[in-house]
Amino acid sequence: MTPTATVTRFIELICLGRLEEAAELTAEDITYHNLPMPPVFGRADMAAVLGGVCQLADEVDWVVHHQAEVGTVVLNERTDRFRRGDHWYEIPVMGSFTLSNGLITRWSDYFDLAQFTERFEGFFAAQ
Repeated sequence: MTPTATVTRFIELICLGRLEEAAELTAEDITYHNLPMPPVFGRADMAAVLGGVCQLADEVDWVVHHQAEVGTVVLNERTDRFRRGDHWYEIPVMGSFTLSNGLITRWSDYFDLAQFTERFEGFFAAQ
């Protein structure tokens, strides 16, 4: 697969709730960085962080608005959406993915933490 196809499939699998399959598209030593939070290292820790958020949602829908590939780097502008009950929680995100040997080796998402805190109020509360 091309880098773009790999990232597109990765996002599709996340939205389908198939996180283990999505993780298989990443390197064992992936660096996953949700800026401005500290990075996590390794496939297992990346999957744990991602699963911790996605498993709280009844539905996940990451809408990719623009995506570009330059060599082994894929950049995308997205709206990450998580439905819990009748409410959708949304945040604009800029993602950067670096690939090597067909696997994602670095994944960085850039978003506004204050906006996230405001928009996701109640998302992490017990149902």
